[in-house]
Formats: sequence, structure tokens, C-alpha cells
Amino acid sequence: MDKKPQILARHRLAETRLFRIESMDIRFSNGVERTYERLVPGGSGAVMMVAMFDDDRFAMIREYGGGVEDYTLTLPKGAIDLGESMRDACLRELQEEIGYGAREFIHLKKVSLSPSYMSGGIDLVLVRDLYESKLEGDEPEPLELVEWRLSELPELFARDDCNEGRVLAALSLVQQYLAGRYPGDPL
Repeated sequence: MDKKPQILARHRLAETRLFRIESMDIRFSNGVERTYERLVPGGSGAVMMVAMFDDDRFAMIREYGGGVEDYTLTLPKGAIDLGESMRDACLRELQEEIGYGAREFIHLKKVSLSPSYMSGGIDLVLVRDLYESKLEGDEPEPLELVEWRLSELPELFARDDCNEGRVLAALSLVQQYLAGRYPGDPL
């Protein structure tokens, strides 16, 4: 399995303002051919931030998730606008979603969302040295800011309204980074 499959053809099946649905005809190294379907997000990527108020407290938001048809406890996040740097996107989204800016940005990892069905991912970023700063966002209703503590993550992970895999991954990486067991790259 060292040799990647050969993509024989790509076909656009549908397109919305956010996604393109594409089929790919693929031939594997053993000669087997399959058709895969995937979502191809538009835009320049996305960011999700763990915004630390101090060494323990961080910002979460409660917002409606249309995919799960319920309110969820999540982290500030958003799209990177065309021509915008990852750092600038983080700063803008923080100001829109939690009413804070930041002076320190540490890129932790780009994670895939569903490698079997999606080509895109999201960049996880630790932000620190927060200051109050608000921008008008594009959310349909005000987001609720919820402070949580890294020292209370087991309680957070047990909550039914905190079920987003990328949130769990981001918080786990932040714990490892802060303990000196995981590298990060300043933005």
C-alpha cells in the first residue's frame, strides 16, 4: 500500500455556495477500480481556536449546529477569507464570536474532518494574551460565551452537548502543548 491509487477521472455532481460534490474514479495498485464521492469545500480553509484567558480558563461558545439540529458547546471557529492569512482569520473570528482579540497564535495541527468523504480540514490554533475587542459577526443569533477550565476537561468531555470531534482533538492537543509534550508553530 505504498503506492497511491490512480485517479482516473473526476466529475462534478452538484455545487452549493459552500460545497462541491465530486465523484472520483480510482484504480488501486491491485487493479481494483472504485468510484468515490466526496465533498470539496470552497474557500481558503478554516480555523478553530482554543482561546486561553489564563493558564487554565478558555473560551467556548454555545451555538446551533444545523447538522445535529441542536445547540452544541464548541470552540470559536470560521472560514479563512480569500487573501486572508490564518492569523488574521483567527483574530477576526475571535473578535466576532467571543469579543476578544489575541496577541499570541500557535498553530497546533491541521486535522481532516472525514478523510473518506471530505477533502478539506481545519487548522487548530492555540491563542493567548487575550484583550477585549469586538467585531460584528455573521451569526444568525448571538453566541453565548462559556468559560471552561482545562482542569475540568473530563466533565466537559462527558457532556452530551460537547460532542464535536475536532473540539476534543483541539483541547487534547492544547493540553499536550502546554505540558511541553507536543510542538507548535507560532503564526
